[in-house]
Amino acid sequence: MNIVIFGASGATGQELVSQALNSRHLVTAFVRTPSKLTLTHEHLKIVQGDVINYRQVEEVVKNQQAVISALGVSKPLKPDPAVVEGVQNIIQAMEKQRVKRLIYQSAFAVRENRSELGFFVNKVLGLILRNEIGDHEIKEALIKKSSLEYVIVRPSTLTNGPMTGKYRHGERILSSSLISPVSRADVADFMLRQLSDNAYVHKSPRVMK
Repeated sequence: MNIVIFGASGATGQELVSQALNSRHLVTAFVRTPSKLTLTHEHLKIVQGDVINYRQVEEVVKNQQAVISALGVSKPLKPDPAVVEGVQNIIQAMEKQRVKRLIYQSAFAVRENRSELGFFVNKVLGLILRNEIGDHEIKEALIKKSSLEYVIVRPSTLTNGPMTGKYRHGERILSSSLISPVSRADVADFMLRQLSDNAYVHKSPRVMK
């Protein structure tokens, strides 16, 4: 499958690129700083650009079969209007180019989830990460109003551990521990499975250990 990955140079993005190539997808990595992505492969195309530049976004979305977003904020704990604008550009470009499938990495501490996830997530993480979470909530709302076949993935606390395949997913699953960490590698595995699995289309599954 021809896929473009936004945020490909980030920690989760690099896992997505690597695993997608191992699964024989044709991958276009859209990055602001190509030097941060050290992978090379005959089926990997690296495109330098900025998600706030609509023309660049539309050009890279052309002729793709699916889009994956692992975009992260430039400054942790602070709002990032540029990323919100970038997601809006991605949606607009996909709708114009008739690319339907969007897999978007969000966060499990968004307000819609918090009442079910206990005091630590609802109050502590909700307060500490309120700006970052607020951006995710805005982006989720934009995605849900679109005509796309979206899957909004809400992982728990991310780690740099290996891919285990031993993770849980579902719209209403609860933490088995205080934060139920899950590796970025396992999250990437789950996200890539959504390219061809329709079970979670127009849904927001949680992913955790």
